Amino acid sequence: MREGQSKVIYRSDYQPPAFWIDAVELVFDLDPAKTRVLNRMRIRRNPDVPPQALRLDGEELNLSRVLVAGQGTSFKMEDNQLVLENLPEGNEPFELEIFTTCYPAKNTKLMGLYVSNDSFFTQCEAEGFRRITYFLDRPDVMASYTVTLRADPKRYPVLLSNGNLVEQGTLDDGRHFARWVDPFRKPSYLFALVAGQLVCREQRITARNGKEHLLQVYVRAGDLDKTEHAMNSLMASVAWDEARFNLPLDLERFMIVATSDFNMGAMENKGLNIFNTKYVLANQATATDTDYANIESVVGHEYFHNWTGNRITCRDWFQLSLKEGLTVFRDQEFSQDLSGSPSARAVKRIEDVRVLRTAQFPEDAGPMAHPVRPDQYLEINNFYTVTIYEKGAEVVRMMQTLVGREGFTKGVSLYFQRFDGQAVTCDDFAQAIADANPESQLAQKLDQFKRWYSQSGTPRVKVTTEFDAGTGMYKVTLAQSCAATPGQPDKLPFVIPVGLGLLDAEGRELTGGMHVLTQASETLTFPGYTSEPVPSLLRGFSAPVILEYDYSDRQLLTLLAHDTDPFNRWEAGQRLATSRALAFVRGDGGKDSWRLDEAYLDAMRSVLRHPDLDAAFKELVLTLPAETYIAEQLDVVDPQRIHAVREAMREQLATALHADWERVFEGNQVLGAYSPDPVSSGRRALAGLALAHLCIAARSSGDTVWPGRAYQRFKDASNMTDRFNALAALVTAGSDLAPQALQRFHAMFKDEPLVLDKWFALQAGAPDRGGNILPIVKQLMTHADFNIRNPNRARSVIFSYCSANPGGFHRADAAGYVYWSDRVIELDAINPQVAARLARALDRWKKLAEPQRSAAREAIARVAAKPDLSNDVREVVTRALAD
Repeated sequence: MREGQSKVIYRSDYQPPAFWIDAVELVFDLDPAKTRVLNRMRIRRNPDVPPQALRLDGEELNLSRVLVAGQGTSFKMEDNQLVLENLPEGNEPFELEIFTTCYPAKNTKLMGLYVSNDSFFTQCEAEGFRRITYFLDRPDVMASYTVTLRADPKRYPVLLSNGNLVEQGTLDDGRHFARWVDPFRKPSYLFALVAGQLVCREQRITARNGKEHLLQVYVRAGDLDKTEHAMNSLMASVAWDEARFNLPLDLERFMIVATSDFNMGAMENKGLNIFNTKYVLANQATATDTDYANIESVVGHEYFHNWTGNRITCRDWFQLSLKEGLTVFRDQEFSQDLSGSPSARAVKRIEDVRVLRTAQFPEDAGPMAHPVRPDQYLEINNFYTVTIYEKGAEVVRMMQTLVGREGFTKGVSLYFQRFDGQAVTCDDFAQAIADANPESQLAQKLDQFKRWYSQSGTPRVKVTTEFDAGTGMYKVTLAQSCAATPGQPDKLPFVIPVGLGLLDAEGRELTGGMHVLTQASETLTFPGYTSEPVPSLLRGFSAPVILEYDYSDRQLLTLLAHDTDPFNRWEAGQRLATSRALAFVRGDGGKDSWRLDEAYLDAMRSVLRHPDLDAAFKELVLTLPAETYIAEQLDVVDPQRIHAVREAMREQLATALHADWERVFEGNQVLGAYSPDPVSSGRRALAGLALAHLCIAARSSGDTVWPGRAYQRFKDASNMTDRFNALAALVTAGSDLAPQALQRFHAMFKDEPLVLDKWFALQAGAPDRGGNILPIVKQLMTHADFNIRNPNRARSVIFSYCSANPGGFHRADAAGYVYWSDRVIELDAINPQVAARLARALDRWKKLAEPQRSAAREAIARVAAKPDLSNDVREVVTRALAD
């Protein structure tokens, strides 16, 4: 659909379908140039909807035949829909047969059926199935599927689809076939097929109920040695979902297939999950600890969708967080449970909150702000956002907080008792959790709680305290507010769980608990204190809000040293760093005046030296807040000044703590066989941070020892984590050894696409010194290994520069914005989904200082003026330019 056919879709306009499709039989004759698709459907009218024409969605299809009950029939085409009016009356089912052809080799959008590395893949969420055949392509139309795939056995020996394999063999013409039956009804967005030359890792497991299942991971030849971790993650996911929620695997087999051309991270198609290779392939030579953790999380996420998304799906796309927010919460809980220790659980929680703050909070404050359950969209692909996913997960987490872990499990059980096999809404889920816990605060405040689904924006909780030394009374006043967002000028109070603790001046815990804020303002009283306590607020990040409290340095240092809540202990360190960064940015002085005080440096030194803190936690505390997070605290943003301030702070941390960094580096070497477990990963992360600071300090002092040691470590490392940390230390510090290390790295891994993505991204995201990064980025795009049609490779260069390198991107001469607009337009003609995500790099342009602000607006307007933009990009740039 192009500009002339753009249509805004509203949640309030939802109507049930006029027809139901009960059964679908698909036959594919697979050919990359021209695939033939025979679609036989058993259809019946919906008796609850007045009689009307059947309108089937379709895009870029060649229609050859339409038969109703075996007979030809009249039809017409209207706005990419096949319209059938002469259909049998009454509510009895009838058969509709449609024969079409599509062109997978030409499909650069990677939606529908496409070809990647001479193999066939599909991606149907959200509206890709209409690019395969004409259909009621909406999530509330659920049908059973029988799929037959026919292809050349030499070119496509592996033929996969959803469900269970029931028959396979050889055809008279020499081709072979496979027939798959999915025993569970599903919407069309969960359809999948794969055909190609693939190899497979298999594992048979026995479930708690005694049933045997076959697990399979399919990859290209040569990658089989990188699938062990994905298989282990899948087995752990199956076991965890049975143990935690009593949700078993419900198919004879479960398959994962990896492809290098994929718009998303992975897709939960029923029984046949298709993954970006980034979230499947790993061995210690090619994948970092972070890669291992991401694979575990994403494999878990897609498997958990088997129930929360597949068995119960969305009534409409406005309910997307019903499955995504819930399943992100589930994969977060899974990773925390697998991490083993309370400290590792805390590290995982902190990492999740960092994503929320650096990505979702800015979205909530920008032109693309939308509720967790949106009210309208032009292009649904634009709403696969951190608001739907990560904020949606926080909403589910608050439900668990309000009803307890056991109560939440009871609520999930009731949810499946009521709705298994149906397409439902976010309200249905919240009601089930509340009904299973009728005495809970969630049940008592359910209508108010559901404002988290309907109101956009990030609430702010402003805290003021008062201590009366004469009476010993300590008062804490909590006041909530939420700024206007597009289409929502006024907000009503939310239900906000606030974890709260009080410490004495020496850091001893005085009290702790949870208060549920429901009014605009509430005051809590705590009697009987001889001195003013130190408040520990929003413990565990108990709600996705911005906490406003005027902490003193003394209070923050107390929390950093003593708080029993690890999240707030980390948060205290972040607040200490952020307050200094903001003071430097807002001040009039230059680099010479950006001096970190001894109290802060001593606090960071104490963290590094603390004998009881885990290495992973230390690494989080010593990592400065991101430039994008600092920018969000400012009304007017100069990204280059923020970058300069943060670099100056890193340099001072590197120099002032030099001896401690040396000790930390030497003391956190991990010997023996590689393992991505939390303890080993944490030690490697802290050693990598230490090495980076030692190389930064060497740049200032002219020392050559530590860059030399980093280069030696780069050459000798036994795993990718240590090797890449060393390479990144050299590149980030601007060492003279960086160019030869980069050249050597490419030579070592030139045949490993995922590793080359790291190589590209590291250079495009490197600190900008004298405006050198944009020329490097342009040069990288001419590299023989760069291919803009591959989403991973495009992201590794273009996104790493435009979205993840604010100091280099927001140039005063506007060259970064010109580059951005050229790439958005170029990508839009290839893959609109990727282009739209890139377009969002300038979401927050209105906050920029001049001259960047005017230049950014001009670049956005240039893209918006393009006459043939996709809906994906047009929606983003139009909303960005709106007042």
